[in-house]
Amino acid sequence: MDDEQANAYVHALARDWHTAPLSEVDRALCLFAAKLTLTPAEMSPADLDALRAVGLDDTAIHDATQVIAYFNYINRVADALGVEPEDFIQPWGQ
Repeated sequence: MDDEQANAYVHALARDWHTAPLSEVDRALCLFAAKLTLTPAEMSPADLDALRAVGLDDTAIHDATQVIAYFNYINRVADALGVEPEDFIQPWGQ
């Protein structure tokens, strides 16, 4: 993938991962991440089975869950404490 293709891919993901050209594994991970982030009480063994069905083993599922949970945690901490974004980071698209 060249730089232009990579840039288009990243922008497609940022716009809407639902319509981005994701692999089957990446799409399953995004579905899992969205559910864990938005409706964590609704998680069930079927969510793990969906990841296994696309080829992820329990170690990969554990690692993905840790990363997703950490980002959810740290974002909530930042929101609760009123942490402002760094001023050297440009807003998306600028």
